[in-house]
Amino acid sequence: MPPVPSLLLTEVVALAREAGAAILEVYAGEFDVTRKGDDSPLTVADLRSHRIIADGLAHLAPEVPVLSEEAAAPPLAVRAGWEWLWLVDPLDGTREFVDRSGEFTVNIALIHGHAPVLGVLHQPLSGVDYYAAVGSGAFRQGRDGVPVPIAARARIAGEPRVVGSRSHRGSRLDPFLRALGAHEFRPLGSAAKFGLVADGSADLYPRVGPTSEWDTAAGQAIAEIAGARVVDRDGTPLAYNARESLLNPDFVCFADDARPWHRYL
Repeated sequence: MPPVPSLLLTEVVALAREAGAAILEVYAGEFDVTRKGDDSPLTVADLRSHRIIADGLAHLAPEVPVLSEEAAAPPLAVRAGWEWLWLVDPLDGTREFVDRSGEFTVNIALIHGHAPVLGVLHQPLSGVDYYAAVGSGAFRQGRDGVPVPIAARARIAGEPRVVGSRSHRGSRLDPFLRALGAHEFRPLGSAAKFGLVADGSADLYPRVGPTSEWDTAAGQAIAEIAGARVVDRDGTPLAYNARESLLNPDFVCFADDARPWHRYL
């Protein structure tokens, strides 16, 4: 029987929180930082979160494979046969974790036919969750445990409110920002930027530069179910498990389609 995203959502949120608690145990003390092959940082928090999530998802939906940042990815020849899969970033924003900025998330997404149909973003330090599933809607939930339905802001009033990467801004984002004209810019680490567009706190999240599919899948699910779009330079929605490479193209997340935002990338 195929997974039903709306029926899995509550348990996946609980699993993300469990992983977040393990991350905070490491965050509270001293920890070593090693480097992966792409020079990105790795800590024991990444690995503990990965194990909790991988084990939990195997229990929830044993027939669905898990693709995680902290595990080897099979070649496309194998993955091409996966109608469903989980995409997981056990600790998105490891640089922010190491710098102790607090701007990191746990990302879990369910993919069906190359599109995200469930997404959970858990922010361990603040206790704020964004989550959504096809058939359930999109929600924000704080420490009070009360889920609040969210919707992206369909029309921009005044200067666009832009969120962008804190660690990976670089000079390539500047032409996009110049094309906007007057705007407000807020730097922020991790996939939480998708949540701010999804709940109407921000209008645009442009990303120029490398991201991997596990960085964006959960946020895209939440943003799209909340009424936003996540598209590449051609205006095409990001697709998952469709290429040998797991790197995404440049993209922009937005809800107001009054301007061709993707053409500014």
